[in-house]
Amino acid sequence: MVVINRRINRAVILAAGNGNRMGELTRNLPKVLLPIRKEEPLILSPIRALDAVGIRNIAIVVGYLSNDIRRNLGDGSQYGVNLHYLENPQYHGGNAISAWNAKSWTEGEPVILCMGDHIIQTEIVRRLLSTKIITDTLCIDYRPALRHDIEEATKVALYEDGCIRDIGKKLKSWDALDTGIFLLTERFFNAVEELARLRGNSIEMSDVIRFMVARGHRFNTCDVSSCSWMDIDIEEDLKLAQSQGALNGLRL
Repeated sequence: MVVINRRINRAVILAAGNGNRMGELTRNLPKVLLPIRKEEPLILSPIRALDAVGIRNIAIVVGYLSNDIRRNLGDGSQYGVNLHYLENPQYHGGNAISAWNAKSWTEGEPVILCMGDHIIQTEIVRRLLSTKIITDTLCIDYRPALRHDIEEATKVALYEDGCIRDIGKKLKSWDALDTGIFLLTERFFNAVEELARLRGNSIEMSDVIRFMVARGHRFNTCDVSSCSWMDIDIEEDLKLAQSQGALNGLRL
């Protein structure tokens, strides 16, 4: 699906996972509610980045301890946004299933999708929205910072035109890192549904991209190499972000 000059008014944030790599920190608390700066929860980073570019209609896909997230964030009015909650009862599956739970809510419109456990700079979303042709797109970083764990990161191999050739954590040859920030169209959600019928619910976003590319779909990329972002995956990541003041002024 390719759309020219359509305004994007909606976003989806994935926040369903149990964050088990955080150990005791997430035994009784969703990872996205872990405090980063001034006791503000991690998920406020994507919420505020979206608000800063004028996207205030946001769906949060919840699962693990979902009521805690609902109680903490409420309807979003305290942050100037309108939050909707979409329940993913199969949150033990891959994150693509969480994304699929937002399909009906998108009403066929293109959306921005972010991870609830990523700290992101507003400029990343602004740059993604500046794309004149709206098609399935992943923000990528050609020059990852030292804080990124390359071994654990999802890596992206590209064609000469910048479209994705392959994606995954185990790629030996790659060009950039996956930042976890997407522009998605209805075609992506349809692909998730089709792939889930073939493979079940243990499918990740990268699995869907590979599936689409194998079917001949050109999955675009957006270069955000000069922007700051961080995946809060383990306790050491959390401590680093806290000690650096949420990455030295990164909008949180």
